[in-house]
Amino acid sequence: MNDNGTIITLTYREAIKQAIRDALNRDEKVFLMGEDVGRYGGAFAVSKGLLKEFGPDRIMDVPLSESGFVGAGIGAALGGMRPIVEIMTVNFSLLAFDQIANNAATLLHMSGGQLNVPVVIRMNSGTGRQLAAQHSHSWEPLFAHIPGLKVLSVGTHEDARAMLLTALTDPDPVIIFEYTSMLNIEQEISSEVQPVDIRRAKVRKEGQDISIITYGPGVYKTLEAATELSEAGIDAEVLDLRVLRPLDEKTIMASVAKTHRALIVEEAWQSVSISSEVSARITEKCFYELDAPVQRLCGIEVPMPYPKHLEDASIPQKDQIVAIVKKILQHEGV
Repeated sequence: MNDNGTIITLTYREAIKQAIRDALNRDEKVFLMGEDVGRYGGAFAVSKGLLKEFGPDRIMDVPLSESGFVGAGIGAALGGMRPIVEIMTVNFSLLAFDQIANNAATLLHMSGGQLNVPVVIRMNSGTGRQLAAQHSHSWEPLFAHIPGLKVLSVGTHEDARAMLLTALTDPDPVIIFEYTSMLNIEQEISSEVQPVDIRRAKVRKEGQDISIITYGPGVYKTLEAATELSEAGIDAEVLDLRVLRPLDEKTIMASVAKTHRALIVEEAWQSVSISSEVSARITEKCFYELDAPVQRLCGIEVPMPYPKHLEDASIPQKDQIVAIVKKILQHEGV
């Protein structure tokens, strides 16, 4: 922290932990439940120490049954509590998909507006430092497809620190995607927690020449690419979608209308993806503002390889972003 006490350096992991701690301190109805979140301290050490601080009634270890404990979280939300349900990694969410899609997402509609389900479900997504094909999925598009859910992506440390607090005030179910590959990354952020508007995308860098639209792990990579592009005289705008359902069309279209070009970057597979939807909406609603076709850079459509060099090759990297932007702009030397 600096002399003014306004800037702190912390990891993405610690930012998430501080958000959970703040939520528990602010509202006695909030509790955390999930596999190994208590005595073990969380599969990724996010909840380490919280059991000792808050006790087993509020930091609850659960049996290895995602359908069971996610259902219990939905029931607790219906009963007036504010549960934070942690699913270890996104692949395990398939075991609770029925609870999420058929209960959490539908009860408000099926009850004629009488039953809100204020549950927050957190899960790690994306590559995870060589966790191979069954633990490295980017399945945000699966959840963004479902009406009744609000789907959020934590692409920065600021959002890791504050997004959960806003999500817990929502009357309806919220899915929060966090990212295993980012857990050890350190960043400087303000010590003062700023509210996060979980209805809006966020322009992370203003620009005039092209809109690079991304989310999750793509945010920092894209910002790094934008810095390199600026050295080549290209002024790229970086837009963090942040909210994957419902998409913030207003901010997306405003950015494209300003720059007249768009590149969408995501780690998920290209077919039937978030980038597919964003590209379609830009084409439908902003076509005559475009000076070039919308381009996408996505994960290679293969199960995630185990070797590190192949894992890196299967997802978008900074140099690829730079090269594609230069090609779109027909930059000299490309």
